[in-house]
Amino acid sequence: MKIIILAAGIGSRLGNPFPKPLTPLKNGKSIMKMQTDNISSKYNIDDINVVVGFKKDLIMERFPELTYVYNPFFDRTNTSKSLLQALRKHRDKSVLWFNGDVVFDEKILDILDPHIEANTSFVAVNTSKVAEEEVKYTLKDEYINELSKTVSNGLGEAVGINFISSNDILSFIKRLEECDANDYFERGLELAIEKDKLKIKAIDISAYNCMEIDFIEDLENVNNLL
Repeated sequence: MKIIILAAGIGSRLGNPFPKPLTPLKNGKSIMKMQTDNISSKYNIDDINVVVGFKKDLIMERFPELTYVYNPFFDRTNTSKSLLQALRKHRDKSVLWFNGDVVFDEKILDILDPHIEANTSFVAVNTSKVAEEEVKYTLKDEYINELSKTVSNGLGEAVGINFISSNDILSFIKRLEECDANDYFERGLELAIEKDKLKIKAIDISAYNCMEIDFIEDLENVNNLL
């Protein structure tokens, strides 16, 4: 298995002059430091690939031990194309990926690990809240049916932690290639579900803290939890 952190975006909504994953938190770590510490507590740090773009050198200098994939079109593409850049390097492997702005409790990995071991594609979800601006989902026959910010009557929120099995990755790559430049990677999953009948589970991690930091209010909420 390979692990990908999506860290190419400008993150303009938070207003930092540096990449959002380097945002400092109340505990003295950055968002990305918390991520890599949690991930490396369970998995091999050599398997972490970071997709970079905006001010990439700042991230690369801070974390020289990681492997990097560069999205040269970071300023005009969205996460579908950043993820595609990385997945093309690992066409025969399963991949666990994280949005670069997610702060999560490391216990979440214990919930996800059995599904990773079973090589079952999934999206980690929080069923305790359904905010309008977040990626939401619906189910059909116990698997993900819809997955986007525009979903009506969503059952919960996708939290930005996902897994594609080695059996499904080629289909997913093909559908990411079909996505528009400004699509989120969730569109690629939707296309694979629709066109290839991909079976993607929704794994509930609501028992533990997990939050994406998009706005200053999100950062304040995370710091309060810390």
